[in-house]
Amino acid sequence: MRIGVFTVLFRGMKFEEMLDEVVKLGLEAVEIGCGNYPGNEFCDPSRLLKEPERAKQLAKAVEERGLVISALSCHGNPLHPNREVAEAHRRIQRDTVTLAQLMGVDRVNTFSGCPGDSEDAKYPNWVVSPWPDDFQKVLEWQWKEKVVPFWKGEADFAERHGVKIALEMHPGFVVYNPGTLLRLRKEVGKAVGANLDPSHLFWQGIDVIAAIRALGDAIYHVHAKDTYVDPLNVNVNGVLDPKSYRNLRERSWYFRTVGYGHGPEFWAQFVSELRLNGYDHVLSIEHEDAFTSPEEGLRKAIQLLKQVQLKERPGEAWWA
Repeated sequence: MRIGVFTVLFRGMKFEEMLDEVVKLGLEAVEIGCGNYPGNEFCDPSRLLKEPERAKQLAKAVEERGLVISALSCHGNPLHPNREVAEAHRRIQRDTVTLAQLMGVDRVNTFSGCPGDSEDAKYPNWVVSPWPDDFQKVLEWQWKEKVVPFWKGEADFAERHGVKIALEMHPGFVVYNPGTLLRLRKEVGKAVGANLDPSHLFWQGIDVIAAIRALGDAIYHVHAKDTYVDPLNVNVNGVLDPKSYRNLRERSWYFRTVGYGHGPEFWAQFVSELRLNGYDHVLSIEHEDAFTSPEEGLRKAIQLLKQVQLKERPGEAWWA
């Protein structure tokens, strides 16, 4: 199991400069943003597909430094009811899958997306309640008319390119927990799996270790990001909280660097459960901690993850 980083953290650097910094930090992998919400500063698929030699040079620069690309990431909303938004996000997603094949990367991270409530909708409609009955009708329409048809096509496209799609289970989109991930996977096939980011599960009240067990071999990529749930604010307002991420004193929860929401004991159990369920790829650090600088937050995350990292293959059970 390797430790890596989601490279959107290094905006402003040149690609090779960013890679050198990753090596200096003692990391072993990079997850590279390719557009939509993460931006495409280091990797623009539309340009690189026209310059395939440059794409191969980028992949070679990673390999020469002893690093691997854990995934290309293009998190967006390909189901957005605004057709222009949806088409732009879909185009970038397909370009990212195509580029991944060209660069020898076998997985792409994104979101499932969220449609509106009808063909005339302007904004996404995230349904989380079965009542009033309107909500259930909207949810059924979304899955039947939008979610399943779109993702069947994307799964087929990814499979033809030898790429797996890892969906980050994120509230606000139709896939936000293990149940919705597994539902979609059952409908569209094993080309679709999970980008397991525990931070989004913590605040929903999900037991992350139980979630790993439930997902099993559907886990294709992992983010290392923590969340602190503030018991005083949760006890008053619960976990549903649209207040700004900058309003830390009043929020019910907020993102933290690894170890500042859950301690080393949890993260040791986390990596062990991943290995138990067949995941031995990369722990990709995503930094979104408002309490620390990006540099300090990343160093703290690396320090803790190196304590719990399982690098070597398991040996024989000689004592049994």
